[in-house]
Amino acid sequence: RILATTYRRKSRTRSLSQTLRWYTTESPIHQISPKTRIGWIGTGVMGNSMCGHLVDAGYKTTVYNRTLSKTLPLQNKGATVASSPAEVARNSDVVFSIVGFPSDLQSILFDPSSGALRSLDPSSIFIDMTTSTPQLAQQIASAASKLKIHALDAPVSGGDIGARNKKLSIMIGGELRAFEAVKPLLNEMGSNIQYMGAAGAGQHTKMVNQILIASNMIGVVEGLMYGRKAGLDVEQVIKAVGGGAAGSWSVNNLGPRIVKGDFEPGFYVQHFIKDMGIALEEAKRMNLTLPG
Repeated sequence: RILATTYRRKSRTRSLSQTLRWYTTESPIHQISPKTRIGWIGTGVMGNSMCGHLVDAGYKTTVYNRTLSKTLPLQNKGATVASSPAEVARNSDVVFSIVGFPSDLQSILFDPSSGALRSLDPSSIFIDMTTSTPQLAQQIASAASKLKIHALDAPVSGGDIGARNKKLSIMIGGELRAFEAVKPLLNEMGSNIQYMGAAGAGQHTKMVNQILIASNMIGVVEGLMYGRKAGLDVEQVIKAVGGGAAGSWSVNNLGPRIVKGDFEPGFYVQHFIKDMGIALEEAKRMNLTLPG
């Protein structure tokens, strides 16, 4: 009877099928436009460059980082600095995060006094680009859904070079509709953007990425050491092998930096150790042995 009454009241402007859709429609989702307000939590080695591309694209941006000085480059570009993740959320339609550890992610989202999630408006979109656990990604998606907020897990690969040059690979899990909505923003940061499936699928894909890199980096370092001990021009060695079957992103991009003694961090070792721990835990959960 309620539906019929509603239909009669709206009959001049709404068909029956339109009225049914009005009752059964999915929760609204923010549509990206030049007026979209961006929030960014985590402005370290990766986040500074990634967020900077969005600021350069003209989006009004609010940022937060625990170490205030790390927000200065973005502030100089025109971003507003917030005092908490919650303040970022209150001033944003789409919020990104890229922090160090799953515990950091839980804190910025769920802290009772400063967490971002409950400060976001319904229809907002939250995109976590931290390398975290698939289970946490699923928990975030579930908690966000109850608030009519859309959440994606979107870890990245490509390091500081990829972040600076808009060449990141971005692996997305979560609601397809949310992915399609934010793709214009992701295009400002990455050149290889792949939707992988439901919540947690982005994080599972990043674990594949990290497992592949782990063994490859050992090979890169040992190969370069061998070349140097053999008296070869190691830069020329990289050019020789980098275009063949032994070529990889690591040897072609990081190899020249190693040869020059440039050890400026593009990614912190403790974060990689954390990633390997997640990979091993997930493998155990799946009854999979990864002896490498």
